[in-house]
Amino acid sequence: MNHQQLSLKKSLGQHFLRDENICRKIFAALNENEFQQLLEVGPGGGALTKYLLEIPGIYFKIVEIDDEKVEFLQKNFPALQGRIIHQDFLQIEKPFPGHFTVIGNFPYNISTQILFKILEWKEDVQCMIGMFQKEVAQRIAASEGNKVYGVLSVLVQAFFSVEYLFEVSEGSFSPPPKVKSAVIRLKPKSSVVPMKSEKYFFLLVKTAFNQRRKTLRNAVRNLFEETILQDPVFNKRAEQLRIEDFAQLTWKMK
Repeated sequence: MNHQQLSLKKSLGQHFLRDENICRKIFAALNENEFQQLLEVGPGGGALTKYLLEIPGIYFKIVEIDDEKVEFLQKNFPALQGRIIHQDFLQIEKPFPGHFTVIGNFPYNISTQILFKILEWKEDVQCMIGMFQKEVAQRIAASEGNKVYGVLSVLVQAFFSVEYLFEVSEGSFSPPPKVKSAVIRLKPKSSVVPMKSEKYFFLLVKTAFNQRRKTLRNAVRNLFEETILQDPVFNKRAEQLRIEDFAQLTWKMK
């Protein structure tokens, strides 16, 4: 059975990458970084996996939830023996002790949750190269003042620097999705902006953007004492605040 015969599961957001040129570009971006341990998420028909298996001297694992894909990969890539985590990525334990790199053509319907999982592992993820729906990639990379700047932009960029590497057209996949894609790279920031705690930071950012049309004062009123809310910063809307602004405000929260 070749990957043309593999059935796509819409529920899993599957589209197979078939453009060798794009696979090589992703592979080249990966190889600009040093790593000893590598996890591939959602390998599908193995378009990228076949390149990753050739990297000498690393610990390599893949995570794939779909039985049919697992069977296909085991049959076509015997070297994957013992390296397949046959589970939902969102449910798995940390795949390696210590630092590791994550790569994947991420299923579009859970790509945001995948990023939150990466954030949970941020102490250990030394690099992530991922293919996302273009508009999600743009949101992750957006800076303040941009209309797509939001929760994802702030939470990811607080801990990682984001590089928007390149875009991928619909024709690179089989079947072609209805949207363009883009590949981004995340690398941990050497210093994270001081905040009261991550818990406060996450709460503030999510609450602020939950009602992004409102001024910050109205959106996050419940998190601050009335006297603090007089500060002119609260006249702004969430999308006008830099990551540093959110972090500084956490110290003043109730």
